[in-house]
Amino acid sequence: MSERRLADADVRGKRVLVREDLNVPLDGGHITDDTRILAAAPTLRGLSDRGAKVIVLSHLGRPDGKVVEGLSLAPVASRLGDILDLRVKLATDCVGPAAESAIDAMNDGDVLMLENVRFHKEEEANDPGFAKQLAALGDLYVNDAFGTAHRAHASTAGIAAYIPSYMGPLMARELDVLDSILADPHRPFVAVLGGAKVADKIAVIERLLELCDQIVVGGGMANTLLAAEGIDVGKSLRDADLGPAGAVLAKLKTGHVKAHLHLPSDAVVAVELKEGVDTHFAEVSKVAPDEMILDIGPTTAEHYRGIILHAKTVLWNGPMGVFENDAFAAGTEAVGQAIVDSGAMSVVGGGDSAAAAHQLGFAAKMTHISTGGGATLEYIEGRDLPGVTALRNSAQ
Repeated sequence: MSERRLADADVRGKRVLVREDLNVPLDGGHITDDTRILAAAPTLRGLSDRGAKVIVLSHLGRPDGKVVEGLSLAPVASRLGDILDLRVKLATDCVGPAAESAIDAMNDGDVLMLENVRFHKEEEANDPGFAKQLAALGDLYVNDAFGTAHRAHASTAGIAAYIPSYMGPLMARELDVLDSILADPHRPFVAVLGGAKVADKIAVIERLLELCDQIVVGGGMANTLLAAEGIDVGKSLRDADLGPAGAVLAKLKTGHVKAHLHLPSDAVVAVELKEGVDTHFAEVSKVAPDEMILDIGPTTAEHYRGIILHAKTVLWNGPMGVFENDAFAAGTEAVGQAIVDSGAMSVVGGGDSAAAAHQLGFAAKMTHISTGGGATLEYIEGRDLPGVTALRNSAQ
């Protein structure tokens, strides 16, 4: 059973509830990265132009079912209005009289944002009564929030049981891109993996071992795999439990996987992570007990570049080091530049990878930057995403 897509819907004059992922980082009420708002804007603009009454649902942060003033969507509504060049009002609640009266006052083409759905504990509990309250506010529901599609919450999954529902264009593009590289990638297919825990990504790694031709690894994930090989990585960030990493290495040794997996041979090391700390290059087998690996080294970066340059498809998930600090950004910058130079179809898997691509100036040169971190990983694993499943089983 396939989901209905928004292009098929008659929206003129309809109250259209649109779930977007507008969970943006804030610093004292100031939005520090509006990427998710920019990504959502075309869907909302399109609905407004088609004469819908556009009612936006989103969460922000982790208020744990309580009203938290610092997690109000007011700054998001203001920024969205600037981007759309429309006045975007904010209702003071997402259900009840405040939401109902704000919606009743709407004209065709208006855009209204409802307050943070996570101010209600029933949201994350996927409470049916709360989902019904949300559904009663609209005539149609659109899920355009790929970044939360792996969450079975009231506004991402439960609501679709009570109202005709459609997949938004942003969500559809995310799935279409991922489906294309998982089902029939142009080869060689290279995965660039980084970030912290092997244990959290074990199923992703195992799937990519079957799908990819080459996998290059950096970050805490590489440290854990190196430790599982018996290499002393000093004070480096790594999993305490080396069992999952050991299982990956054992699988590689069977020779029954498609991909070749590459680990760093050298690294940028320091005794602590702070601005201005002394750094030096070291072979990974010669990291001192009081040192930590904070980036891949130049020999590894050049090796990884050579592999990536031959790729026709690249999936990038996770930085090679602590890229937020300039002293440890060179490895991430090197693989990012190699991806651009390869001319391959490039998919950046959200989260820290997307942040790195933006910070280091590669974002505009990638084929696709996902708006989902966890959702991307779960989809690659082959797991069902509750937000997508709910659309496929939607009320007719």
